[in-house]
Amino acid sequence: MSQVNFDLASLRSFVTGMDMGSFAKAADKVGRSTSAISAQIKKLEEQAGTPLFRKAGRGLALTDAGEMMLRYARRLIELNDEATAAVRGTDLEGWVRLGLQEDFGETLLPEVLGSFARAHPKVRIEARVARNADLVTRLEANELELALIWDSGPASTYAHRVDGRADLVARPAMRWIGAKSLNWRVESGEPLPLIAFDGPCLMYDAARAALDRAGIPWRVVFTSPSLAGLWAAASAGLGLTVRTRYGVPPSLIVFDAKAHGLPPLPQLSLMLLRGSPAVTPPVERLAELMMDSVRGFTNPLESEAA
Repeated sequence: MSQVNFDLASLRSFVTGMDMGSFAKAADKVGRSTSAISAQIKKLEEQAGTPLFRKAGRGLALTDAGEMMLRYARRLIELNDEATAAVRGTDLEGWVRLGLQEDFGETLLPEVLGSFARAHPKVRIEARVARNADLVTRLEANELELALIWDSGPASTYAHRVDGRADLVARPAMRWIGAKSLNWRVESGEPLPLIAFDGPCLMYDAARAALDRAGIPWRVVFTSPSLAGLWAAASAGLGLTVRTRYGVPPSLIVFDAKAHGLPPLPQLSLMLLRGSPAVTPPVERLAELMMDSVRGFTNPLESEAA
């Protein structure tokens, strides 16, 4: 039996199409025509020797083989890109001081920073997980080169406070998140139990404003200085908290706002701020990896569980 060598370009188109929810959109991103992408996917199925897609209503969904292929494709592409970066960046030296939100502490830190450290062993990384205000203050004090922050506007309201550049990474919607066992319903007339940070928080402010506009009474039942505390309280069924799709633990669900009589929540801007306009190659490389990782993030909990 001859050995099959999967085509990396086809695997990349496959992964990009699944991440973006459309192979037409993937065509623009990878710089190929839609017909070329279709040919790549057909070739991939031929190499696999089994269908990767099945009909699902008017669209297509992955078969079991397709799901397995997607997992391996991600690993192969990651290894390929890591090898490319390592070969081309063997002389990359310096240091990067990075700040990011707790939402990404368990995803970006091991994935992106681990890959970066392996590819660029001569670059020293110092990472800090903190809240917005602390990160922006440290950027202003030249204690960080990069910071991943939340912002309430379509463009950064923090950008004018630092000398560097602000890139819009994503604009995820905020979600009502809690334990499946939570039995609060708006028709009960009982105040909505809220779980929130114990200091200034854009998401808590947005939740409170949305509830007030909808005329829904609420009360804060738990506060914590850490995101881990919010997740623990929500998992215990004490109430609802408000976050985005990033970093939600499997013990919690995203509540269907309409089904539960909850008001819709707005989007937040996720910004990557640079502390200086004179960006060094290590800083720029890490910034690229972070943006690619966040933009490619998917979470099964995003499917609005009831």
